Amino acid sequence: MSCAELPPLCPALNFGPELLLKAQGVRVVFLDVDGVLTDGGLYFSEAGETLKRFSSLDGHGIKLLQRAGITPAVVSGRDSAALRARLSALGVTHTRFGTEDKRPAAESILAELGMSWPDAAAIGDDWPDLPMLRRAALSACPPTAHPEVLALCDHVTTRQPGSGAVRELCDLLLVARGVYAGLLEEAAR
Repeated sequence: MSCAELPPLCPALNFGPELLLKAQGVRVVFLDVDGVLTDGGLYFSEAGETLKRFSSLDGHGIKLLQRAGITPAVVSGRDSAALRARLSALGVTHTRFGTEDKRPAAESILAELGMSWPDAAAIGDDWPDLPMLRRAALSACPPTAHPEVLALCDHVTTRQPGSGAVRELCDLLLVARGVYAGLLEEAAR
């Protein structure tokens, strides 16, 4: 059977219509790091260097967002060489590190992009993320998030932090934008 004879793939993902409506206008997504892009554990080498584990699923999701015209932005309370290296490898340029006051950091990125909160989605897991989550058009968190964050968010991922939670949000945004099926088919050629 040649590639031309292969039947089209039918996407397995399914998100509710209300969630897809909230996600339709998203043009930028704010990502927390510890407890979202990572498992939330803090690992230190003998030399005191911070070590982090990142998911390749999340990384590919971020790259797909960029292909679809959605800007990934990172606002983190911590900073590390490992984090900067990973974001650089992914081409994420809109970043703020070492800030516990995340709302003004996110708003400065929005201003740079000429956008506002109705254009944004956010994913976080703890109280410092609440100002972004409350203002974004779509809010998400992993299932291990603090109870106050879980109660606030529009979407709680089925995937764990550092193991595909961000990818799940990326896929949701791609489905809402109407490009997911095309990207999937392109990947399966």
